[in-house]
Amino acid sequence: MSQPVQPPNQPQQPYGGQPADGNPYAAGPGAAAPAAPTGNPYGDQPPAPTGNPYGDQPPASTGNPFGNPQGQPAPFSPAPPASPIRNGLALGVLVAFGAAIVASIVYGVLLGSIEREFGYAAIGVGFLVGFAAAKLGGSNPVTIAAAAVFSVGAIYFGQLIGYAMVMADAAQVSFSEVFLDHFDTVTRVWKEDADFMRYLFIALGAIAAIGGAKKAN
Repeated sequence: MSQPVQPPNQPQQPYGGQPADGNPYAAGPGAAAPAAPTGNPYGDQPPAPTGNPYGDQPPASTGNPFGNPQGQPAPFSPAPPASPIRNGLALGVLVAFGAAIVASIVYGVLLGSIEREFGYAAIGVGFLVGFAAAKLGGSNPVTIAAAAVFSVGAIYFGQLIGYAMVMADAAQVSFSEVFLDHFDTVTRVWKEDADFMRYLFIALGAIAAIGGAKKAN
């Protein structure tokens, strides 16, 4: 008996003889391989949200109306330095006050030592206060006015110190007892002895303070 002859070069179907045209996984020899999957089973998706619920917004303003081309934040502006005029004024007033205290003590000790009033020393007190205040604090009008006022106080308290020293020596008691415990008595005696020349030298002391301030500059 004769056997049927198989057609030559008949390709064998590895999966049950299905034609290659209907099977994407059974392409014949020489056919292009299908594209590799991209790893995204859901296809092209929109980009992930950025966390801004209002969408893309312009960058916040840096406060520079001309922009910042380098993209850097605006530099921090330091606080303005303190005014030298204000610093000089405060220093001048403090120096005038300190010089008035020192001059008052020296003036009072001088008066108590010689046991007499030395009016021209009042002019020296005023000059010293004004000169020191203007030399360190400048020629500000407020500084000069403060020096004149402090010089009047320095002359007055200096004379009270001198009176207290004389009274303490006469009563054979300590200076602190007379000046602190009997300060009202000291001021009363000073007023009783005050005359025109005393007030004149006090006024000249204030004028000398102004002159000393001008001399310092």
